[in-house]
Parts: sequence; structure tokens; C-alpha cells
Amino acid sequence: MSNYEVVALRALTDNYVWTLRDAHCAVVVDPGDSRPVIDYLQREKLELVAVLNTHHHVDHVGGNAGLLARWKVPVFGPYDERIGDVTQRMRDGTRCKLPHFGTEMGVMEIPGHTRSHIAFYGGGMLFSGDTLFAAGCGRLFEGTPRQMHDSLSRLMQLPDETLVYCGHEYTVSNIRFARAVEPDNATLRELEIKAKKQRDQGLPTLPSTIAQEKATNPFVRVREPAVIDAAARFANRPLADPVSVLAAIREWKNAF
Repeated sequence: MSNYEVVALRALTDNYVWTLRDAHCAVVVDPGDSRPVIDYLQREKLELVAVLNTHHHVDHVGGNAGLLARWKVPVFGPYDERIGDVTQRMRDGTRCKLPHFGTEMGVMEIPGHTRSHIAFYGGGMLFSGDTLFAAGCGRLFEGTPRQMHDSLSRLMQLPDETLVYCGHEYTVSNIRFARAVEPDNATLRELEIKAKKQRDQGLPTLPSTIAQEKATNPFVRVREPAVIDAAARFANRPLADPVSVLAAIREWKNAF
């Protein structure tokens, strides 16, 4: 994996188009807008060789057409007819080999934010789209709390050092909510200081790591007594299982 780097291209309001590149070629993940990608590739004299899509929302696939008009490349994505540009549809457990780079990425179906959301993982990296965020998770537009819980639980089984590249720069606001859930979490306080400094300097707060999420993300810490107690106070009733805890804190976050 040392033969290339991952670059964050800002798009739209707060999206990132993660760009894997070496000196000659690039693969982009979730291009919500083609313009910043085209500008970057032309400036750096790079050839696009593939596009990865995690889910159908326009802020993740809206740039597909503009890129495909210039580069005829494969588009790897989920089985979802709402993404018409996908040329290679991926199921859970399948693998895709990135052209030029030769790197194999595994695919995980992680419904919750949408019914057909997938993640790509390989080489110590996870591209989680809008399912797992730094200190947060996506809204449940099409999925259920059970699906989101199960999807996040699967992601937490990846190695702790896995780098997490998610779709949006939401970290500071997510930490603000996470600290409302767990005000005594010292790791969260440290992360907040670091993230605010990064944003003040115009830097991304990402990637995160699986280990960081285990220590700071309330949506994966649904078995922690402090998180259970906070969720129960919000729901105003005892919560007996992790899925109920996740559902309560997701509702709380929506209104936060």
C-alpha cells in the first residue's frame, strides 16, 4: 500500500472525495461533484482508472457522469438501480481489484443509512461512506436501528489500526453530541481539542481509526454503562438491549 497515498478532495458543503493516487493514476471514492476531481486530476496530470460508490445519495454519486464523460472507467458500487452508472455491482464478501494499483478491496454490505449501502476495505483502509462517521453514524433514512447496530458491529470487528475514511467532515459536531452522552469520557475531550485545532488550520479531521471509534463513538459504545444510562434518561425508560440504546441516541442526535 506504500506505493500510493490517499488525498481528501473537498466537494459540495462538507463532503470528501477520497482519492487514491500515485504519480500517474487515481481512484476516487464517492464523487459527489465532478468539478473538484477533474480540477485536481488535470492539475496533477493523473489518469482516472476507477470510481467506487458506497451508496446512491446524490452527494456521493452526482459526479459520476461528469467523470465518465472524460474517462471510460469501471464504477464499482452496490446492487441498487438508483445508481445507473455502476458497471460492476458488488455483494457482501466480493472483492474488486483496483485497476493499475492491483490492490484488492473487500466489500461489506452495511445497511442502515440506506438499504443498499456498502463499504470497501483493504490495505488497512475502510471507506465507510455515510454509515460510520468519526464519533457518529449516518441517519436512518431507509434502514432500521437493528441494521445500523449490526453494520457498525461488523465494522468494529476490523483491526483496531484500520484507517476510517468516511464521507463527511462532521467530526466536531459529532464530538459535541458524544460529549453530551458521555461527559466524563476523557478520550473524547482530548479528541475534541485535536479536531478543533485541525479545523482551525483548515485540515481534515480524518481519517479516524477503528480503535478511536471504539473509544469515542456513542453509536458503537452502546454496551457502555454511561451510554446506556444517558440513552435511558433521554428515552425516559429503561433500555434493555444495545439496539434500543442505539435507537434512542440516534433519535436524540437527530434533535440535538
